[in-house]
Amino acid sequence: MKNKFMEKALEQAKKAYEKDEVPVGAIIVKDDKIIAKAHNLREKTNSSLAHAEILCIKKACNKLKSWRLDGCDMYVTLEPCAMCAGALSQARINKVYIGAKDNKNGCVGSIANILDIKTTHKVKYEYLEDIDECSTILSDFFKKLRNKK
Repeated sequence: MKNKFMEKALEQAKKAYEKDEVPVGAIIVKDDKIIAKAHNLREKTNSSLAHAEILCIKKACNKLKSWRLDGCDMYVTLEPCAMCAGALSQARINKVYIGAKDNKNGCVGSIANILDIKTTHKVKYEYLEDIDECSTILSDFFKKLRNKK
C-alpha cells in the first residue's frame, strides 16, 4: 500500500475484523500527525452510531477540545454512509480520503453524495487508487459471515 495514513486506517479495520465487527477503520490527521483513530464498534456497543468515522471524530474533538476540526483530514477504509458524511461536514473536516466504494450505503458518490450538497462547510474528498486491501478485508469478512450460517 502506498499511503501511510490509509495503512493506519486499515490497521483499525483489521482490529474491527478481529472483534467480528464490520471491518471499517478511520484515522484523523492534523499537521501530518495522527490525532485520532477508531474502528467500527456497533456490535460491541449495541449502537448504530458506533461507526468508525463517528468514533474517530469524537476522539479528535476531545483531543483538540473543539467541535471544529479545521485543518484535519480523515482517511477511512470504506465510503462513508449518509450519517458519517454529514458528520464530516458538521465537524468541518478539510478532506476525506476513501479506500473503497460502498455501492449499497455509500453517500460520497455511490448512492448519493452528501459532500456535494451546498452546506456551510464543503468537505473535499478523494478516492485513493490501488487500495485493494480495503475492499478485500470487507469481502473476506462477509464471506466468513455467510459461511457461518
